[in-house]
Amino acid sequence: MKYRLLTKEQLQELHEEFSKFLATQQIDSEEWKTIKKEKPSMADEELAVFSDVVWEDVLTKTSFLEHISENHMNLFKCDATKIFRIYIKLNDSSKSFLNNDDFNWFINNPLDNSIEYFKASKKYDLERNLELFKLIELGSVISKGELYTSISQLID
Repeated sequence: MKYRLLTKEQLQELHEEFSKFLATQQIDSEEWKTIKKEKPSMADEELAVFSDVVWEDVLTKTSFLEHISENHMNLFKCDATKIFRIYIKLNDSSKSFLNNDDFNWFINNPLDNSIEYFKASKKYDLERNLELFKLIELGSVISKGELYTSISQLID
C-alpha cells in the first residue's frame, strides 16, 4: 500500500465511487458481501487498492497546503517539480493563529513587528504525491491557496 486506508467515514462518503470501482473489477454488491464474509484478506486488498487510487487522485489535484498552529503557519504551493513554502512566526505569545480574533488581527496587521516571514522552495526529495501525503499526515490541510497567494504578494 502506497498511502493508507481511507477511514470508515471517508469510505462512507465515497460509497458510490467504491461501487463503481468494484464494478470495474466485475464485483457486484452481492459478490462484495460474500468476499467480505469469506475472503476478508481479499476485501482488505480491494480497500487498499481503492484507497491508493483515491489518494493518488486527490494528491495529484492538490496545489496548496496549509498547516496552522498556535504561533506558526506553514503555507505550501505545490508545483509539479518544486514545493514553495512560506513560514510565518508569531512572536507575540499573547496571540494565537488558532484564535479567530487573533487570526483576524494578523490578517489586518500583517506587517506588525511581532510577525516574521520566511520564504523558500525546494525540489521534492521523494515522489511529489508522497511528500504531500506526508505533510497531510503531519497535520497540513488542502487549501485553495488564497492565504498563500495573499502572503506571497505581501512579502515579495
